[in-house]
Amino acid sequence: MPHVFADRPGHATDPAPRDPVASLITQARRLRGEVDAVRRGTPRTDGDARSRWQHALYDLALHHLSDLDEHLAQLNEEPPDPADFPEAAPFAPPPAPGPRHGRTGSAEWNLLTDEAHWSAAWYEIVGLDPSTPALTLDELPSLVRPEDHPLLTTMVTGCLIDGRPLDGEFRIRRPDGTERTVHMTGEPVLDADGSTAAMWAVLHDVTERRHSERALHESHASFRHAHHVERAAHQVAVDLQEAVLPPWGGPLRLPHRGPGALDLAAHHLPSATGTLVGGDWYDALELPDSDVLLSIGDLAGHGVPVTSGMALLLGALRATAVSGTAPGPLLGVLNHLLDASVQPALGSTAVCRYRPASRTLTWAQAGHPAPLLFRDGTGRVLPPPDGVLLGASSGARYGQSEVPLHAGDLLLLHTDGLVPRRTGPAAHRRLLALAPRLAAARSAQECVRTVIEEFGDQEREDDACVLVARVVD
Repeated sequence: MPHVFADRPGHATDPAPRDPVASLITQARRLRGEVDAVRRGTPRTDGDARSRWQHALYDLALHHLSDLDEHLAQLNEEPPDPADFPEAAPFAPPPAPGPRHGRTGSAEWNLLTDEAHWSAAWYEIVGLDPSTPALTLDELPSLVRPEDHPLLTTMVTGCLIDGRPLDGEFRIRRPDGTERTVHMTGEPVLDADGSTAAMWAVLHDVTERRHSERALHESHASFRHAHHVERAAHQVAVDLQEAVLPPWGGPLRLPHRGPGALDLAAHHLPSATGTLVGGDWYDALELPDSDVLLSIGDLAGHGVPVTSGMALLLGALRATAVSGTAPGPLLGVLNHLLDASVQPALGSTAVCRYRPASRTLTWAQAGHPAPLLFRDGTGRVLPPPDGVLLGASSGARYGQSEVPLHAGDLLLLHTDGLVPRRTGPAAHRRLLALAPRLAAARSAQECVRTVIEEFGDQEREDDACVLVARVVD
């Protein structure tokens, strides 16, 4: 559907006139209509710095295009007759505005007769009744803000005495109390002997343009500030996440070295853009009784509040586990912690307590993908005990399951998003298909590398974690 002109609704497809000036006017109006249509079709969100900046640019462009349309229209107007000023030598002032005179006016001050002539548009700009006499050069400062008097005096003096063109911007106060910003240009008019006989000027109301420029500057500054704050917050979130996650460049060596020890490796995969830092974590900790705590989880959301909440949650998880609390009751403690926090939050996690002496795994989950157990070249999903998301229900109770492990067994824990665009059973099927390759791996680190080779290069909307635990002979 073609755009509709703002000035001439319903005539967007009118043929361009043959007259060059009329053609330019038509093109300027068409462009203004198209810019206005795009502006109106662009959503504006006051809380979004980028949105405010875009709309400020559109508004400024529309003001410039309106000025262009007005100036082009004046090319078809008749200029004032120099005979109206017989005392002065012929001169060529700019065209006086016609019916579209809303923002540009012209004036002439005759120094020989002390007469002043203002166009209707000049009266309109300064807010005076056209039936009243035009103000003389001595009276003109009465319309100007006191702070701008020196500028006006310098401009007029330079024009009348030194013959310099007028060119300056100042503010006027209208009788109704409103204020306008105007730009005045002009030149001295010389008589036959070269003396200044008159001064003509054009007054252009630039209030809206200056307002748009200020809005653009402020919105751009706000946008840059918001971008700076966003980048700083992103870096804080990244630093906090890196400080919390174990720096496993290779397999994690736990102090326990006897039969049933675990070979561990893990990896964090960022989102495709790298700008969304979430609350995903993985962790492994040897407990005072030589049991091993494995956990993986995801606190919903992104940014510093989420990564700091994740750090708090992980700290509470470790402290509760060290006290000897089993996985099921431990999740009840974490759920109470989130439920009682000032800012509501939701999280999912799988917590495992592994006993090397008996090679027994006790685990619980809170709305999290179940661990995968690989044995003898095949894999299966461990049946999950009951458990809802952390923070979803006050007083929730969490079940736990016990699974015997064998030498060579491999346990894979992960967060949602490890398999891009796949969750639940679909993600499990993709991961279980890696069983032959995982069976051929010689270490937990090689297993993690296999998972990353399969899924690491794919674009993911959120970050993800994977943790592999391999029971050593």
